[in-house]
Amino acid sequence: MRIKLDENLPLALVSELTTAGHDIQSVPEEGLTGSPDSTLWRATQAEGRFLITQDLDFSDIRRFQPGTHHGILLVRLHNPSRNQLAERVLSLFRHEQAAQWSGCFVVATDRKVRVMRPAVP
Repeated sequence: MRIKLDENLPLALVSELTTAGHDIQSVPEEGLTGSPDSTLWRATQAEGRFLITQDLDFSDIRRFQPGTHHGILLVRLHNPSRNQLAERVLSLFRHEQAAQWSGCFVVATDRKVRVMRPAVP
C-alpha cells in the first residue's frame, strides 16, 4: 500500500510500516511540515497515496467522499501519545483489512474502526 503519514504521527511508523511491506512517505521527510492542508492533499493525491492523519481538517466526509480520493485513515484517540498512536496504527494494519481501504474514508478510535467505502453504482 502506498501511504503518506501526516506530520502529526510518529516517524517510527515509517520504518515499521515499511518493514510490513508498505511504500511510506512522511510529511516531514518530504519537507512539507507546516504546509497548508490543501498542499498536503494535492501531493497525496498526485502520488496516489493513502493518507494517515489526526488532522480534523480531513474529517468532513462530505468533502472527502469515499471513492473520490485514494483513501484516508483519521486516527482519533482519547490520549494520543506517540506510543499509543504508533501502537494503534500498527494494530490496524496487522488485524484489519487495511489493504482493502483504498478509496475509503476510515475513522479509528481507541476501540472502534469505521470504514466508509465508495458507493457501488
